[in-house]
Amino acid sequence: MKVTERFLKYVAFGTQSDESSETCPSTPGQKLLGAALVEEMRAIGIADARMDENGYVYGSVPGTAEGPVIGLIAHMDTAPDCSGENVRPRIVEYTGGDLVIDAAQNLVMRPQDFPSLDRNVGKHLIVTDGSTLLGADDKAGVAEILTAVEELLAEGGPRLPLRIAFTPDEEIGRGADRFDVKGFGADFAYTADGGTLGEIEYENFNAASAAVSCKGISIHPGSAKNRMINAMQVAVDFHNMLPAQERPEHTEGYEGFCMLSHMEGGIEEATLRYIIRDHDRAKFEQKKEQFVRIANYLNERYGAGTVNVATVDSYYNMKEKILPVMHVVERAEAAMRAAGMQPVAVPIRGGTDGARLSFEGLPCPNLCTGGENFHGRYEYIPVEDMEMCVQMLKHIAKP
Repeated sequence: MKVTERFLKYVAFGTQSDESSETCPSTPGQKLLGAALVEEMRAIGIADARMDENGYVYGSVPGTAEGPVIGLIAHMDTAPDCSGENVRPRIVEYTGGDLVIDAAQNLVMRPQDFPSLDRNVGKHLIVTDGSTLLGADDKAGVAEILTAVEELLAEGGPRLPLRIAFTPDEEIGRGADRFDVKGFGADFAYTADGGTLGEIEYENFNAASAAVSCKGISIHPGSAKNRMINAMQVAVDFHNMLPAQERPEHTEGYEGFCMLSHMEGGIEEATLRYIIRDHDRAKFEQKKEQFVRIANYLNERYGAGTVNVATVDSYYNMKEKILPVMHVVERAEAAMRAAGMQPVAVPIRGGTDGARLSFEGLPCPNLCTGGENFHGRYEYIPVEDMEMCVQMLKHIAKP
């Protein structure tokens, strides 16, 4: 089966993850896709393909030569940022200029707004119909891995043994929560969960979430002087004390940020939720400490217990775990060159399952899939880039 055919089949499954759910996987559609993948894996010769009770899909492929056991990992869920139901993709031959996604909604991709278009002139782009995301993040990775494995098996099998895994709930930070690292049995692995062709990533953000709760005192506004404490105003004060230049819309590259992701409340109680990110571990810890300092200041101003901050670390920068085993990166770079790509190491302004897995003893850099503009209706992926990524993954399995 061609990688494009696989991908178009997978995006028909609604697999958006849901942060508010306490189940694993967080949404039932992920298990539906997982079951279909198990059936497909067995059909191409992965005899031990299986899905566990948490929706993780595993399988193994014996090698024809001695060498390290290599893992290939992708995630099945799509982001909650934009609808992932009833995805209706289409393939367009891009000849340059503006690319109309939906004329009725005036959704147009222009090269000045989406510079990636310029390097994809002459390619066949899989785009959305403008009402949903596409799901290349990360169903392209799933399709590329299985296509590579199928082709290797048809050619007599990979030289080195492979372990395959497809995870749920990566988009809500839970993809590695119940991953069976020991049972997986790989010496090192790669997540096929990146974007632009040729990119390899082994540095990512240190990440945490923060919940800021503010308590107020409700008094009739006619007699509120020196008595009312408006929790919403306290919340506004808190937010405005965070450095404005450290918001994501003002940062790039290795620069970290604190982003307000949700807010709600009234006079008696208000809640702010943030994500905190930085590649540098010391700066990451300083950002978290800053939240506590602001809370302490506001508690001195408004009274003890007015503001409470709770932070939870999500994952850390995998760089410290990859540097001692840089041969893993070098293998991927060589595979990229063999597939006709020019490898470029870039820092992830986010995280992957591989970041968590690297800290659990499974070094796991992230590889490109060819996709662009993830998590929204302007998402697209070139057919030709997916085909090159298939070849890259095949070369990784060579000694």
